[in-house]
Amino acid sequence: MIRGLFTAAAGMHGMSFMVDNIANNLANANTFGYKKTMVDFQDLLYQTIKPAGTSAYATSRLPTGIQIGHGVRVAGTRRIFTEGSMRVTENPLDVAIAGQKGFFQITLPDGTIGYTRDGAFNLDETGQIVTSDGFPLEPAITIPNEATAINISEEGIVSVVTQPGNQIQQLGQIQLATFVNPAGLSATGKNLFQETESSGPPTPGNPGQNGVGILAQGFLENSNVSVAEELVNMITAQRAYEVNSRAVRTGDQMIQTALQLKQ
Repeated sequence: MIRGLFTAAAGMHGMSFMVDNIANNLANANTFGYKKTMVDFQDLLYQTIKPAGTSAYATSRLPTGIQIGHGVRVAGTRRIFTEGSMRVTENPLDVAIAGQKGFFQITLPDGTIGYTRDGAFNLDETGQIVTSDGFPLEPAITIPNEATAINISEEGIVSVVTQPGNQIQQLGQIQLATFVNPAGLSATGKNLFQETESSGPPTPGNPGQNGVGILAQGFLENSNVSVAEELVNMITAQRAYEVNSRAVRTGDQMIQTALQLKQ
């Protein structure tokens, strides 16, 4: 009975963690480039009371043993990098990645490189393409003051029309980074990821080559969170939490009944 109390408590803790994860997914349902996360669970150690194959009689063995588990634990969270839907903005500095593979490369204040699927870019006071937090795109691209139109091709080539004469000037190319295991990236907030040993090193490449997604100017990638799916998962987690809490109450009632036998 005592073991059952702790086993049910472990289940309650796991379901509470799952609800926390669902809440974060729902909170970011409208975050551009956000990728939902899922919780992986593992069962805990088992106490073997009688091992399988134990001799029952001189000529026979038990086909099954007796084991009792000790609950569940959170093994990890996995980020799902499926492609989100596209939202039309008609802003020439908004760029979406059409395809599952590829991240924009962003230079962070400490000089390291961050990676994002959020292509909501702006211009700073020098005309450099930056994120909403002012972090510059890598490789850096600067739009001149005399530019009257900005064009970003599917292959990432950035060009502008300048005055006088409506001349077309090519400024550079946006490169995307890919990873062997993108699920191993570490989320750091601000719609950014950073590489880890699990993700492997980044492989820069041009959009549209070697399976890397192409760019879509005037679009932004929505979050891949399905609100309906998350609500169903929340109901499932809530019911599992309630069942485990009922197991705790049942165990407490059994202990109370055992204590009253003496009276």
